[in-house]
Amino acid sequence: MNKFLALLSSAAMSALVASAAHAEDITIKLSTLADKTAPGRITNIEGAAKIMNEQFKSAGVDKRIVIEANNSAVKGWDDLALETLKAFSVGQGPDIYVVAHEWIGQFAEDGYALPMDERIAAAPWVYGDILPVLWNSAKAKDGKIYGVPQDAEIRMFFYNKDMLRKIGKDEAFIEGLPAKVEAGEFTLDDLTALSKEVVDGKAAQYGMLHRPNVGIDYLMVFQSYGVKFMDEKTGKLVFPKAEMTKALSWYERNAKEGVTPVDNTAMSWEAIQGAFKQEKAFIFHQGVWAVAWQVGEKNGATWPNDKEGYFHKIGWIPAPAAEKGGKPANLSHPLLYTVNAKSKNADIAADLVALATLPYFNNEHAVTSFHTAISNAQTAMPKYKDNWVLSAASPMMEHAQFVPNHTQFGSYNKVLFSGLQAVETGKMTAAQAVDFISDELELQFGKDIEIRDSASN
Repeated sequence: MNKFLALLSSAAMSALVASAAHAEDITIKLSTLADKTAPGRITNIEGAAKIMNEQFKSAGVDKRIVIEANNSAVKGWDDLALETLKAFSVGQGPDIYVVAHEWIGQFAEDGYALPMDERIAAAPWVYGDILPVLWNSAKAKDGKIYGVPQDAEIRMFFYNKDMLRKIGKDEAFIEGLPAKVEAGEFTLDDLTALSKEVVDGKAAQYGMLHRPNVGIDYLMVFQSYGVKFMDEKTGKLVFPKAEMTKALSWYERNAKEGVTPVDNTAMSWEAIQGAFKQEKAFIFHQGVWAVAWQVGEKNGATWPNDKEGYFHKIGWIPAPAAEKGGKPANLSHPLLYTVNAKSKNADIAADLVALATLPYFNNEHAVTSFHTAISNAQTAMPKYKDNWVLSAASPMMEHAQFVPNHTQFGSYNKVLFSGLQAVETGKMTAAQAVDFISDELELQFGKDIEIRDSASN
């Protein structure tokens, strides 16, 4: 308990003691997206408040923290960010808010995100164990950290091992595939060839499926080809033509060779998930949470829901390297607890975030919502270790990369996806799509984007 008491900043404690006689509640407003599968974003802060209230009581401070949660019903994290910015603009913003990491730069620039570097350094007992890679997602272009990772997840390629057995692959090859990908010995082109072999061998109708709409899963492939989406020094979005052409050419080849159906982007989510679950598709790439529906009862088939049975049937790999000897790529999309820098209770809000980031609280969120650990300590705790899905996914965070911390990347990605769609459907070649995308991006962003011949320019 003494360690937790030390968390309370002297400024916050002094203010509370001075006004203790008034016995007033301290209302901390919290904003997040409504999500029935992830109540922990609210309950963890409430749990932290309970601890602090006990600390106040023990210290003889006649104050009580009350959490007022806004469970927003907007459609997604981008809409929530815009809703929160609007609230701040009229002086009604929350004290703590959850934001998709790519928005942190905007909130920092507008003065609504509290710099956290000094607080992180002063509390190694909670922040010293956070996975270092995750702090990269919380930095603005000035290099400072403005948020605390609330959760993380990892994307991967799921492949059906039974289909490899049907075409005569031995167990050494099947089980050794992830290691070959990690070593850079098995490339994206090798994955295409293997998928084609599965389809040609009549083991699957589809070689490889991906999401049918705009998202970030497919960006793993672009990163494997060396695409850089933003210049960290200037903060500007970047479109490197050479690397983009190579990545889109991979999707073009997959469609032409019958590995990915030309109408993949016209398929429904139900059709895509159903195809993988009903063993009509060899590969599907998305995120770790997809295991929930894979082992569940939906999509017209039953799969093993135990570790041994599942991994006998299904394997996971990151996006393979583009060339032999290269590095594979993974994507993660962390959400951040962010403190309003202009809040009169910013110190208390920051202390609540620290407590809510402890391994116990974060595990309560992670295991119920299929999110990977944000700290090493979590991975050693029984509740997390007993969750075989998350335990298996955590090591894949080693290669984690993130979409740019740029509020306009969503618009950029929509244009990129339209080019990918044009390539798969055969309406454009990869080279034509690159020209189309670059023209559209210049039209939308003007001087705010750099069109480059290559990422190294």
